[in-house]
Amino acid sequence: MALPPPDPVFVLRGTGAAVHALHFSCGGPEPDIPLLFSGSENGFIHVWNLKTHRVDTALDGHGRKSVCCVETMGGKDRLLSQGRDQRICLWDLAEGRTSVTDSVFTEHVGFCRCSLLKVAQGRWLMAMAARSLEEVQILELPSKTSVCTLKPEVGAKLGMPMCLKLWQLSCGSEPMLLAGYEDGSVLLWNVSMGKALSRLNCHQEPVMSLDFDSEKAKGISGSSEKVLSIWSLNEQQNLQVYKTHELVNAGISDITIRPDKKILATAGWDHRIRIFGWKKLKPLAVLDYHTATIHCVSFSDHSNPRERLLAAGSKDQRISVWSIYAQT
Repeated sequence: MALPPPDPVFVLRGTGAAVHALHFSCGGPEPDIPLLFSGSENGFIHVWNLKTHRVDTALDGHGRKSVCCVETMGGKDRLLSQGRDQRICLWDLAEGRTSVTDSVFTEHVGFCRCSLLKVAQGRWLMAMAARSLEEVQILELPSKTSVCTLKPEVGAKLGMPMCLKLWQLSCGSEPMLLAGYEDGSVLLWNVSMGKALSRLNCHQEPVMSLDFDSEKAKGISGSSEKVLSIWSLNEQQNLQVYKTHELVNAGISDITIRPDKKILATAGWDHRIRIFGWKKLKPLAVLDYHTATIHCVSFSDHSNPRERLLAAGSKDQRISVWSIYAQT
């Protein structure tokens, strides 16, 4: 008998708007307080104290335009956020500060979240959808130096980039970018060379979200259809479809593989979170709590596996937090 799905361990309320972005910062040593950052449709970023389940700070830097991405940069005092005001902001939160220290104007009007990759101590690469329809721009942070602009071949007709994932095999190896596009294809780019290495048509509709496991050289993507596509990268750097999984209901907003690469979670338009085993994509649980579309899912980075959490943010203005640690 399968165990019944759990209830949330707690629910965070009070964002006052739909929740579009989540990011945990829980990996610090005691007495560091574990935090969850959330970005809302009303332009606010809330910093949640996971001990008290209350908001410690509310940050307002995107002119009341929806926040689609929040991420810390090497500790919880430096935050990056992206909003529909076409700005990416860098925040200094040390010693109670709430100031934007720098910002990048993206000139992109779509929903595509930027992607960050730490390449050295204090140095990051950031990929973001560019002003020109099909292009992706790579910047180095904090200097904001342009590294390259990734332009598809003439006549490729990919449409807008919808989701981005920067990665590298190991520290010092060449940075790569996986990008999902409006036409349903996923492209692998070599950032140093500024060229596309492989293209895979894996969806009939725009690719809404993707994640990639560089150790196993395989990734997963979802769209507005009923299909999850799992694909792999061979040694010749070619993407190929590995398998597909048919969902009960159409529409995936977000996909994330847990850092230990054991399980993954999907955020569904059908108001449900689905948990799968990553090795064989075996369905493990359907978490049913929300009353509207789920926009984002995020796993915590607690150093102790037993404390690890999953959070989901929804159009119903609530954040559900779950404990689904399994000793497998």
